[in-house]
Amino acid sequence: MVVLVTGAASGIGRSTVEHFLTLGCHVVAADLNAQNGQELVNSHAQSPAKDRLKFVQVDVSREEDVEAAVNATVEQTGRIDCVVNNAGVGGAFGPITEIEVDDWDYTFAVLVRGTFLGIKHGSRAMKAQAGGGSIINTASIAGFTAGAGPQAYSAAKAAVINLGRAAAVELAPSLIRVNTVCPGVVPTPLLGGQPEDIDKVLADVQPWPERAKPKDLAEVIAFLASDAARLVTGETITVDGGISAAGPRLHDSLGGNPGIRGLVGVNRGTTGQSSVVHHRDTQA
Repeated sequence: MVVLVTGAASGIGRSTVEHFLTLGCHVVAADLNAQNGQELVNSHAQSPAKDRLKFVQVDVSREEDVEAAVNATVEQTGRIDCVVNNAGVGGAFGPITEIEVDDWDYTFAVLVRGTFLGIKHGSRAMKAQAGGGSIINTASIAGFTAGAGPQAYSAAKAAVINLGRAAAVELAPSLIRVNTVCPGVVPTPLLGGQPEDIDKVLADVQPWPERAKPKDLAEVIAFLASDAARLVTGETITVDGGISAAGPRLHDSLGGNPGIRGLVGVNRGTTGQSSVVHHRDTQA
């Protein structure tokens, strides 16, 4: 399998590159940060995979850069089977009354235009070869609701989710699958913060007791790229340890969840029938 990964030199992107290499794939790693990209290549200089890894410097907001990266992938390997549109930035933040338009546009240029360009040029190349391919976009749980990221970032990731669905429908007849992965809280250079601080936050919002790792996302991405996901397209796969499923947890926070107070039973409301309440340590 031949894979192009953007935002490949750190975080989820780097872990994705390394995971694909362990699977025997040829990988073209694309990133704006040439220093980090070269360090990635150097880290595999003594690896059996060194000849299956190439780095190209790419600004995903520039169409000529993305097109050149796709073309370079095909030229070096003869085909392209998977594009992972992972490049991202935190983007504009602050009170919405104070955000500069240029900063807002920059956020969308990287997160949304970059994904669009990866889909556009990746699917063009895939259509020109036999067998179709797989395109995987990285969005975020911030694309589902407010409060999980800054305004511009959240809105842009919502656009990425919707774009993935629309592209999946259009490209399915060409055997090109398009799916989107939505991470929750994953310690990466983009997220920032100290692990111990992240753990304190996660204790309140994430039901799953373990901190996510970039490799957790990489493995899901690899599955979506594989033949095992042959009929999976137009999907949004959330990898967040149950954060989205748990929601705001108002039931717990407002004291309305009897379970956390050791109670078991059934609340029959105003039906006129009696409710039943047991203490867990005394129920029969």
